[in-house]
Amino acid sequence: MTNPPPAPEPAAAAETPGSAAPGDRQVPGPRRSGEPRRPTLRSDLRASWPDGLVALVITAAVFVLLYIRIRNKTSSTVTVMPFMADAGGFWMYFLSQAFGWSALLWAWGTVILGLLLSGPRPSRLPLSGPRLERLHRTTSLNTIALIAAHALLFAAELVRHDTAAWNSAVATAFVEAFVPGGYDSGTGQIAIPVGQAALYLAIPLGLLFYVRHRIGPKTWRVLHRCVIVVYVLSVWHTLLYGTNVWYDGWFRTGVWLLQLPIAALLLLRLLRPARRSEKLPASPGASAGARTGWALRLGGRLAVAVVLVALVAVVASGKDGGRSVPPEDTSSTHNHD
Repeated sequence: MTNPPPAPEPAAAAETPGSAAPGDRQVPGPRRSGEPRRPTLRSDLRASWPDGLVALVITAAVFVLLYIRIRNKTSSTVTVMPFMADAGGFWMYFLSQAFGWSALLWAWGTVILGLLLSGPRPSRLPLSGPRLERLHRTTSLNTIALIAAHALLFAAELVRHDTAAWNSAVATAFVEAFVPGGYDSGTGQIAIPVGQAALYLAIPLGLLFYVRHRIGPKTWRVLHRCVIVVYVLSVWHTLLYGTNVWYDGWFRTGVWLLQLPIAALLLLRLLRPARRSEKLPASPGASAGARTGWALRLGGRLAVAVVLVALVAVVASGKDGGRSVPPEDTSSTHNHD
């Protein structure tokens, strides 16, 4: 379950309080008294420890839950892979799963924050705009760290159970965990590359914020909007490969349910963009370029609306693409992790 990353803040965050507009060219000189600093990677890393600590606590809680359910044989993971009923023997794999779930949760929160910052904001929020923006950046950094931990622990588990020489085991694990197409077993042939794509896109897209003054505001906004693609890949990877959500049931449906607020906020952000230039005019305009742009913007809004309706239908019907529980394991229908 390689999960993913920072969130879209395409509009409002382009001029983060505390920095000049990314495209502005300024003459180097001493900072005026009271003039806010541009956020840096170092300062955000220092500020990221509180929610990073919370992420570790949640990861530990998820690990304990997974471990207990494996030991009690009430987890769907045991149904999918009976040999993993030895909780102590595969503890590193379950820790990797725990990091994967916390990474997905942090990615979800980061996307929510990004959409709130880049679209119409509620009149009452628990934090001010600048604090929300900093929280968005720190959760983005922690999401990347959680994804990396998830992937590294998965690779370490492969090394741990490889009977070959250590150097050969490390090389094999690296290929299977980090090289697209290197994992050639079952569902992982698709799910692992999907997760790898999320990982490899999350890191540069999440860190581009700190060089946006060099690449220009327009380029940064265009690239940063691709973060939503990273999140979709992460959820897809989870639903495809997460043994905890392998079968139909409330837990898998719950993962689909969590996507409703993201789709709703994205649609609201498109219908009521913060930037005047991103609004959809009543008429497409006379030039071919204007008509093409108008059609693309209208198509994007309609596509997100369709996705939102589809998500509601999936949650309401319970038809969420899960597999049917084997007859001999019907007791696990209500015992998913």
